[in-house]
Amino acid sequence: MRRPGEGTTFKKLYHNRQQSKQAKGLFYKLAIAAVLLIAPALYFVYFATSDSLLTFDSPSEIDVQKLWESADSGGWRPSSVPRSDWPPPPSESNGYLRVRCNGGLNQQRTAICNAVLAARIMNATLVLPELDANSYWHDDSGFQGLYDVDHFIKTLQNDVRIVESIPEIKKNGKTKKIKAFQLRPPRDAPINWYTTTALEKMKEHGAIYLTPFSHRLAEEIDNPEYQRLRCRVNYHALVFKPHIMELSHKIVDKLRAQGHFMSIHLRFEMDMLSFAGCFDIFSPAEQKILKKYRKENFAEKKLIYSERRAIGKCPLTPEEVGLILRSMGFDNSTRIYLAAGELFGGERFMKPFRSMFPQLENHSTVDPSNELKDNTQGLIGSAVDYMVCLLSDIFMPTYDGPSNFANNLLGHRLYSGFRTAIRPDRKGLAPVFIDREKGRTAGFEEAVRRVMLKTNFGGPHKRVTPESFYTNSWSECFCQTSASNPADRCPTDDLISDLNSKEQDT
Repeated sequence: MRRPGEGTTFKKLYHNRQQSKQAKGLFYKLAIAAVLLIAPALYFVYFATSDSLLTFDSPSEIDVQKLWESADSGGWRPSSVPRSDWPPPPSESNGYLRVRCNGGLNQQRTAICNAVLAARIMNATLVLPELDANSYWHDDSGFQGLYDVDHFIKTLQNDVRIVESIPEIKKNGKTKKIKAFQLRPPRDAPINWYTTTALEKMKEHGAIYLTPFSHRLAEEIDNPEYQRLRCRVNYHALVFKPHIMELSHKIVDKLRAQGHFMSIHLRFEMDMLSFAGCFDIFSPAEQKILKKYRKENFAEKKLIYSERRAIGKCPLTPEEVGLILRSMGFDNSTRIYLAAGELFGGERFMKPFRSMFPQLENHSTVDPSNELKDNTQGLIGSAVDYMVCLLSDIFMPTYDGPSNFANNLLGHRLYSGFRTAIRPDRKGLAPVFIDREKGRTAGFEEAVRRVMLKTNFGGPHKRVTPESFYTNSWSECFCQTSASNPADRCPTDDLISDLNSKEQDT
């Protein structure tokens, strides 16, 4: 029964909250408008009228030659060997764990790392992870078609038990298969979900099947040994099959035959442009395609291009990528490998980039005989792109927001010896590009350099949210030979001497 005045009070509260929300919304819109109006003016005053600031306040030149080398390690090196008591898995497990890894190659790679950790947490026997390749890539390669299974199992033998399939059991004179109980894990599930809900069902049924299994285990875990296990999986156990490695090295050898080369993950594709809501630079017909794709694949949300653009939420255009590189000091002889799907908008967007940097290649153009092209379709093509980008002298992601490919590569290159990465600060660059579009070009290249000088070029750095553990596993998966802090010292039986040559050799 409602108390006297309760309904009226609720209505008043609701009305007040609505007024508050409207006021906050109005304030937010006015703030955005102010940023759009004031930022370019401040930029112009700062960069175009203060010559002394441009010259003397801070370094404004980038040494391109140094970027072709690995970044300064600060005395750190990769190490994912256990540093505390880490017993091998017990002879008896609590049951079998099946997982179905959905998404693209690198989303699946992350899921595999999480699956191994989940099996360790539950003392479970991991069944070789299933890759949902067919629906995403129309490719049924599966785990066995991409990765070296024997190497995967052997590398992790002291961490988890792994089998290729759930074995049949004999009961009452009959042979039968264990039927796995299907569960849908919560997104970013905490460890205690696996030690309670999942483990309970495993003990009850003998096996569980977790699907979908993408981002289903929390990334930030306050246990360095668990994090180091993820690194052992990602950077030691997951090695592509020999024919994929051979194709990748063949491409790298051809590119490097003429000197250094850079790889760029150009994320100017329909799915990312639709996700970002950056439509205004396209024709009405192209906008219609992008909006249709967004409606069919992403949650409904009002996105205003000018607002998204002002805060760096739009993928860089090919021309903007070229302008950044040219401003940094790279010239038109720079050899560039493009790892990208089909670029949206056609050749008109690539033409300005190609005019600045004509030495552009991809895995389909490196070999004119089409041998590489015929063998790099679907997931295998993505795997080859991954390896070429990993082994390149410099890697540049143009949109490292929700991009598993770019983020995982940044982490792998960090672990592989702090290989140089150029990570454009899109938010910092946005007012510079907006001003250029309005015709205010004085000091443009200087402004770009100043923004880029504040970025990290691949050295060790503290992980700050929303940066992923898979993008930056420092410091859990690194150590120092001579460290003042005992926790940072390299263990004597470091895995460094046993880094897999197939993956690390350049």
